Amino acid sequence: MTKQPATFTLGGDLTVHRLGFGAMRLTGELNWGLPADPEGALKVARRAVELGVDFIDTADAYGPGTNEEQLAEALHPYPENVVIATKAGQSRPSPREWKPLGRPEYLRQQCELSLRRLRVERIDLYQLHRIDPQVPTADQFGALAQLQQEGKVRHLGLSEVTVEQIEEARTYFDVVSVQNLFNLTDRSHEAVLDHCTRENIAFIPWLPIARGEHAGPGSPVAGIARELGATPAQVALAWLLRRSPVVIPIPGTSSIAHLEENMRAADIELTDDQFTRLSQLA
Repeated sequence: MTKQPATFTLGGDLTVHRLGFGAMRLTGELNWGLPADPEGALKVARRAVELGVDFIDTADAYGPGTNEEQLAEALHPYPENVVIATKAGQSRPSPREWKPLGRPEYLRQQCELSLRRLRVERIDLYQLHRIDPQVPTADQFGALAQLQQEGKVRHLGLSEVTVEQIEEARTYFDVVSVQNLFNLTDRSHEAVLDHCTRENIAFIPWLPIARGEHAGPGSPVAGIARELGATPAQVALAWLLRRSPVVIPIPGTSSIAHLEENMRAADIELTDDQFTRLSQLA
């Protein structure tokens, strides 16, 4: 059994616990507008911080805009140790549409709007939500680098990228984080995770608790959960934490009960045998 580090230091100067909170689920249906219980959503964000969460993920596209406003309403002035990470580069023409938009003037505009909505003078971690295939990557990466040079953002990261795109971006700025889809049963970005591990880049898996049959009553995940006296969701998160010391899962929920359940995953230690059995599921 290997004891995993409890924290990771982003960019050499921002140390956070390795179990964060994804705030997207605090928005309304289809991540559009406010939820049916706006005050309840604020209580979830506040409870996350009470439980020791100091890394919170959001984006300008969640709401759009309203998720950042929710976090400011719930938590501002932010506790000194809390890192708010947000993203730009994904537009929302309608509730069901997510379209990459990486024109430099748009990225710069969205950064200004995020600063205003979050009520901060500098964003701790600003990530390119998607690379826009219609815009030269040099223009997108250059816009982010300019925002950093101007002091609008502290650190920069990427989302849904390949190893090659990470390395290209690193010629413009220090990439401190990569946010890709990854979980027990979807490991299409395994090579990216391995690269981030070697380069000490934070890997932030979104959708960390995979949905579907793997968590059913008769599944291997459920069996290991019973061995540990845990839930399948906690086991899935514990596996991610064990998978690499650079991984920072950001499970999201609109329920305080589920939030508290997810946070207890940090206390679960998988045996070598349990980790191996889970690793063979994909």
